Amino acid sequence: MPGRLVTRAFFEDAVEHVAPRLLGKLLVHRTRAGVIAGRVVEVEAYLGPHHATLDRAAHSHRGPTPRNQVLFGPAGHAYVYSIYGMYFCMNITCEPTGHAGCILLRALEPVLGLEQMARNRLLDRLLPFAQRTRKGRGNGEEENGALANSNEMRALASGPSRLCQALGITRTAHNGVDLLDAQSALQVRDDGFRAERVRVTARIGIRHAAELPLRFCLEKHGCVSGPKKMSGRVVVFE
Repeated sequence: MPGRLVTRAFFEDAVEHVAPRLLGKLLVHRTRAGVIAGRVVEVEAYLGPHHATLDRAAHSHRGPTPRNQVLFGPAGHAYVYSIYGMYFCMNITCEPTGHAGCILLRALEPVLGLEQMARNRLLDRLLPFAQRTRKGRGNGEEENGALANSNEMRALASGPSRLCQALGITRTAHNGVDLLDAQSALQVRDDGFRAERVRVTARIGIRHAAELPLRFCLEKHGCVSGPKKMSGRVVVFE
């Protein structure tokens, strides 16, 4: 498994502070077919009902329900929900128990298991690309950004539902999973990558509270979803 597990304390901070710092971390899934991993390059923060700002787009804004009870539990757990009856989206719980802040994962840069990602996404046309990429890793391609900015790479896990499909994440198997447990098949890990420039924008694809500047992306990264909606300020981390 690449890197080391992220700590619980990291996710117990205010969700709007955790979200930009989650960029660059790895989402890793240990499967029967091998390890699949992607680097987080785009997220959105959703505020819990305790927050001074009402976030009507958050699943928690009306309080606990059987569907969203994971959100009100400990930090660092997966909250997976279905959309359109056939796709899934994954959030990570944040803040102390009861606060229900969470972070929606919007896009990953594929790092390990690209061939399996292509199969999971039913994109047989990308298998030759994934195979070439596996052979090319270690020759400097990933360091100069050529792979991360390719259309093929972006097609694998750019978008909340695409990344769940690529990594084989479902509500039945992964809702409520502790992402910070070394025994979990699904984990969030840190391999030392640090995000230096983060773009902050309004959230996309929602109707309520869409004006809140709670979408965070790695600046100019080729795997970000909705690249045309990137107006907003840039935050530089040292």
